[in-house]
Amino acid sequence: FDLRPGSPDVGAFPAAAWLRALRRAIATAPSLAYDYGDPRGRIELRTALSGYLGRARGVVAPPERIVITSGYVQGLALLTRVLDGASVAMEDPGLPFHRDVVRHNGGTVVPVRVDERGVRAQDLGAQSAVVVTPAHQYPTGVTLHPERRRALTDWARARGALIVEDDYDGEFRYDRQPVGALQGMAPGHVAYLGTASKTLGPALRLGWMVLPPHLVDAVAEAKLHSDHHTESIGQLALAELIDSHAYDRHVRACRLRYRRRRDQLLGRLGGRRPVRGIAAGLHALVDVADEERVLARAEEAGLALGRLGEHWHTPGGGHPQGLVVGYGTPRERTYPEALEALAKVLDGA
Repeated sequence: FDLRPGSPDVGAFPAAAWLRALRRAIATAPSLAYDYGDPRGRIELRTALSGYLGRARGVVAPPERIVITSGYVQGLALLTRVLDGASVAMEDPGLPFHRDVVRHNGGTVVPVRVDERGVRAQDLGAQSAVVVTPAHQYPTGVTLHPERRRALTDWARARGALIVEDDYDGEFRYDRQPVGALQGMAPGHVAYLGTASKTLGPALRLGWMVLPPHLVDAVAEAKLHSDHHTESIGQLALAELIDSHAYDRHVRACRLRYRRRRDQLLGRLGGRRPVRGIAAGLHALVDVADEERVLARAEEAGLALGRLGEHWHTPGGGHPQGLVVGYGTPRERTYPEALEALAKVLDGA
């Protein structure tokens, strides 16, 4: 059983709706759609995203400030290249691969701790940029507190710095209205990055950036030199999916599905362990005293889990321990069995 975080239930991909959108995209696409295109992406998708992101996430997103990418990682890489060797603050704990992406593209990573209110904006200094997951921090699951949001945007304005907003799991909030994107508070200082990887599937390789005006041309040039542009027909299909409101319907259905899974997780674990970060997203953090012991038992039971320890900037003793449990990954039919296996592992730990 796979309860590692990071993936949606790809079995829920809306194949019929995507096929309809793809057929319409091909039927109506101009012949030039099959030629080399604008590195910023198809205007049809940028226009569709402008409306969707404004109503769904509160993002100030004129089409001319949107660049289509082949996923979040490419967006982060392009921004790091444009920042040209900058010092980049990143959440600690956070995803190690994203730190590697920044380093690989010439940036210097500076860890900034995360507590129960999110990233500690008061610890930021002379960095040129900070990468944050304000809607549902990975892996702790906390939502950035309103005071921290204000402090973060104040820091960016005072320093002339850039906030890179990874809207991780932003569409999936369960117990209250979704938290609006940070970008809406400071559009001139926030680069907003989103993706269809969680709502549709990672294989589509479709993402987007909403950029401050002064970064658009530089990022578009970096995109041109990276892969020229993201595949055009998929862009047109996603634009059709959004314009027909099939995308909204699919996201709502996913939100209900993952909320049920979250509730099943809480119900099955009961009072065995504190479970945190459950208000949103596709993962939860389960506190344990000894990660290695629990993971060894999980391996014996054929259960794959994430561990909090691998997400710290500096691994080693002294950090809190926990399991990062992804409830989006399993297929629907195997999820109850996976929860049963997890409960047994925790009972014996």
